[in-house]
Amino acid sequence: MKRARVLLADDHKIITEGLRSLLEPEFELAGTVEDGRALVAAAQELNPDVVVADISMPLLNGIEAVRQLKKAGSRAKVIFLTMHPDATYAARAFEAGASGFVLKHSASSELLTAIREALKGRTYITPMIAKDLMHAYKGGPPRRRKPGPNLTARQREVLQLVAEGFSAKEIASMLNISARTVEFHKYRIMEDLNLRTNAELIQYAVKHGIASV
Repeated sequence: MKRARVLLADDHKIITEGLRSLLEPEFELAGTVEDGRALVAAAQELNPDVVVADISMPLLNGIEAVRQLKKAGSRAKVIFLTMHPDATYAARAFEAGASGFVLKHSASSELLTAIREALKGRTYITPMIAKDLMHAYKGGPPRRRKPGPNLTARQREVLQLVAEGFSAKEIASMLNISARTVEFHKYRIMEDLNLRTNAELIQYAVKHGIASV
């Protein structure tokens, strides 16, 4: 029987090595990447059955990367493996197209189950936040609920890269747009969110899980 192919995305090599030893007895490891933009490129090239991705990754966070993959037509099942025990992150992950949400400290006991469930077309949610997530979908306030950013996909990309310290010229090169367009996006973000300084911009990006700096 052909083994399912898994692509790992995490910017911590120690974690990917640990996951490799956990997964390889049952699954084929298609590859590993360390940032969200590399994840998008690798998933399109390697066409894995499953993507296991962190949420907090440089250049493009996991949720935005998965949104791009799904928009491009990827049929890979996605399991988010994260340190964030927060129902709001889980809700955003499932809205982006995830099939599972597992906390890193539970990976050894839950990740294989989550992948198996995803391959069967089911959803897996770590029990620690399942109740909070149900409250979130029913309109009740989960314990750590935070308002989500009302930004376009491009604005979220620009915001993350600005928060990570890239210049307008560097961002323009990465996104294949002009530096003037980058500055325009930054201006609109700050205007719409009533932010006045770069420090406030970075604080907003971190608070809403768009960047982790």
